[in-house]
Amino acid sequence: MSQEVPKSLTSVRHVILILSGKGGVGKSSVTTQTALTLVNKGFSVGVLDIDLTGPSLPRMFGVEAKQVHQSTKGWVPVQVYPETSHGKGSLKLMSLGFLLGDRGNSVVWRGPKKTAMIKQFLRDVIWEGGASGEPLDYLLIDTPPGTSDEHIAIAEELRYAQPIDGAIIVTTPQQVATADVRKEINFCRKVNFEILGIVENMSGFICPHCSECTNIFSSGGGRELAQSLDLSYLGNIPIDPSFVEMIELQEDSEGKRLIDLYQGSDLRPIMNDIIEKILQKGLPSRIP
Repeated sequence: MSQEVPKSLTSVRHVILILSGKGGVGKSSVTTQTALTLVNKGFSVGVLDIDLTGPSLPRMFGVEAKQVHQSTKGWVPVQVYPETSHGKGSLKLMSLGFLLGDRGNSVVWRGPKKTAMIKQFLRDVIWEGGASGEPLDYLLIDTPPGTSDEHIAIAEELRYAQPIDGAIIVTTPQQVATADVRKEINFCRKVNFEILGIVENMSGFICPHCSECTNIFSSGGGRELAQSLDLSYLGNIPIDPSFVEMIELQEDSEGKRLIDLYQGSDLRPIMNDIIEKILQKGLPSRIP
């Protein structure tokens, strides 16, 4: 194994992983909203979707029809939102979903092929942007559930890319979820990934008619888990059907991008508070 920093990460200031020990807890939704929040704060953001069996982020951002390109330097990710002059940042996305051709195609690969693809994603994507080649402020890595071969490959590649900011751990309130998330936290500690904090997703349901929040999956499991393990609790995110509608509407509304529709979301201030807690940690940049 090469003991060199993956070349694609040499132009990235901060690296954040989104992890969970259990599938279906909404990691991709949290990744999407984290990216939107950072872009709204003026940062240049890259998202690397390495959930190989369920690459949903091209769908989330409404860019399924776009393609990645190969250059002499490596893979060029899809530009979701370009840099603007009114205080917002930019967003790029790299996902296996762009290489499948159709959202119904399945990935039937053995472990070695999956790990080889992950290593290529981490090494060969060009994240710096613009004609000046400015570094990327934040790279978000959306990972598969569990602690499988893919996670070991990620840990091996990032071992020589330190310092990275660490991981946001996503759970849902139920004990069956928090039990699996404990395993993910143990994995992070074994591979020396810092844990930025725990987010409790699907923490209540916001009624689209009266805006009342009902705890259909109970509540508080994420906070209790954070307290028991002496970790930061970043906050709880309720289920909001309007966010799902925004993802669908961005394709039907001319000129309406997800980041524009998200401005009026009830989830926006909640995510803003969560991201502020991470930014207030003052984590050092990987590059000057």
